[in-house]
Amino acid sequence: MRSRAAVAALLASLVLGLAACGNDAPSTDVRASPTQSQSVPDPTDPSPQGDATTKAAEPTVVEELRFTAEAVDGEPFDGTTLAGKDAVLWFWAPWCTECRREAPHVAKARADNPDVVFVGVAGLGEAGDMRDFVDDYDVDAFTHLADLDGSLWQRFGVVQQPAYAFVDDTGKIEVYRGELGEEGLAERVNSLSGN
Repeated sequence: MRSRAAVAALLASLVLGLAACGNDAPSTDVRASPTQSQSVPDPTDPSPQGDATTKAAEPTVVEELRFTAEAVDGEPFDGTTLAGKDAVLWFWAPWCTECRREAPHVAKARADNPDVVFVGVAGLGEAGDMRDFVDDYDVDAFTHLADLDGSLWQRFGVVQQPAYAFVDDTGKIEVYRGELGEEGLAERVNSLSGN
C-alpha cells in the first residue's frame, strides 16, 4: 500500500510539474518582452557566468519571426535565425516592374551592409519564375523565400509589392510598402544598423 501511495505522490508531482512548464505562454506584446525559455545550469561548466548570463544573451524572438519556409532554391529556412540581428525582408513578385527597379538597389544595400541580413520574400508567382528573377536581377547573394501561399506576406501585413520589413536586433519591426529607391533604402538600412 505504501509503494502505491509513493508512486501516486510521485506521479502527482510530475503532473503538476509538467503543467507548470506548459504555462509558459508568451505575453501579448512579444516585441516588448524577451523569450521565456529557461536553461538549466551545467554543473560541469567551469564558467562563472551561470544561468543569468545565458538568459541575457538569448535574443528576443518576436512572433513575426516564428516561421519556417522554403527558399526558391529548395533549402529550408527558419525565421527565428533572424532574432537578435538587424535584418531586411524584401517582399517582391517575379513579374513586378517596381520590384525589378528595386532589385539593383537591394543588391547594393546588401553589399554595402554586410552586417545586416537580407532575405527576399517572393510571392504571387511560380517557383520557377522566382528563381529566374533572382538570377536575372543579380540578387542571388542572399536567401529568397518562395511564399507560394502568401502566409509570410500576411504575417508581416504586406498586401502589395514591393515592400520591406526592417527588423532591428531588439525585434522591433517597421514595414514599409512601396518603392524606396537607392537613397531611401540606403538611409533606412543605415539607420537600422546604426551607421
